[in-house]
Amino acid sequence: MSIHHPCPIENLRIALFSGNYNYTRDGANQALNRLVGSLLDRGAAVRIYSPTVANPDFPATGEVVDVPNVRMPVKGRGEYRLPLGLGSKAKRDLARFEPDIVHLSSPDPSGHAALSWAQDHDLPVLASVHTRFETYPRYYNMAFLEPVVIKLLRRFYNRCDALVAPSQSMIDELLAMKMHDDITLWSRGVDRTIFSSQARDMEWRRSLGLADDDVAIVFLGRLVMEKGLDVFAETIVQLRKRQVPHKVLVIGDGPARGWFEEALPGGIFAGFQTGAALGRALASGDVFLNPSITETFGNVTLEAMACGLPVVAAGATGASSLVNDGVTGRLVPLKGEEPDSEGLADALAPYCTDPTLRMSHGAAGEARSREYSWDTINRAVAETYVRLVEDRRALQAAEAEKVGA
Repeated sequence: MSIHHPCPIENLRIALFSGNYNYTRDGANQALNRLVGSLLDRGAAVRIYSPTVANPDFPATGEVVDVPNVRMPVKGRGEYRLPLGLGSKAKRDLARFEPDIVHLSSPDPSGHAALSWAQDHDLPVLASVHTRFETYPRYYNMAFLEPVVIKLLRRFYNRCDALVAPSQSMIDELLAMKMHDDITLWSRGVDRTIFSSQARDMEWRRSLGLADDDVAIVFLGRLVMEKGLDVFAETIVQLRKRQVPHKVLVIGDGPARGWFEEALPGGIFAGFQTGAALGRALASGDVFLNPSITETFGNVTLEAMACGLPVVAAGATGASSLVNDGVTGRLVPLKGEEPDSEGLADALAPYCTDPTLRMSHGAAGEARSREYSWDTINRAVAETYVRLVEDRRALQAAEAEKVGA
């Protein structure tokens, strides 16, 4: 690795590839849009290459160039698009834009094509890891494919110059799976103007049928099976068997909503929320339960902490770097490779009956959430861009010198 002096980020031109930049809102594209905003504010030139739709969930930060795509051919994922490569339009735009570095955020067909394009043009490539793709097959009764997916991911990521991942626990997993040996931290921040304990709204709670002394266990996220809906529901069944007093508050929507409503009779479904309404809904809960093992960071966990909720989570990569066990909530070890619903119920029960414990751990979580500043976090990615570009240029200069000699 070369010794370098940081060059101004405003000198760089960055081509960012995303399978879903803004057409369907999720944690990954929220982070990418914030990154692009930060880069543009600092004077860098950024072009985004992603599928586009007529009515995206939110306006894109920066200029987006469409890539060929089709509707995702997976049951229950129809709102997502599958990028199919670069296409002539994106190739022409890339040639005009002349990027210094390519950033890939998804190992999809467009990501693979962009990686080959970058290598053909002797450009460095940074990949960001947002999702535990290797865990997805088990939610579609295809767990036997997991080793194959890991092998494909390893080949893709090792062709890149470096990776960034959102938590130290995820970095450790990627290193153990030999995905790369140059992996740095790109954490996540939280918008404190939206997520705060001050956003709690008792009138809103009452409008949903929650009494002031009810303890609402919150689920927040897209209602898809890979978010651990089955484990959440089974955990609630365990609490009901033990007659632990609680209510369930579900914030979010998605193709598995019907299944989730049937699995949680009596649950309160607040639907999709965004902006200040999302902050209000989350802060109006009492305990946050995150059974998912597919996240690389767990934005929702950090948002719940910022809202002053203690967090009970499966001890997987999405939560283990965030939740301080016994201080801001509870981390429940996995049973084999799966979340443990009985263990989650054991961890939840004290929060349902002990308001002092609930308040203490919630306040500790809110204090910890203040460590996550978007500006500092995004600066780390910019520094990685600069390092990779400088290293590549130094290598090119050395090779040119050899040829000249």
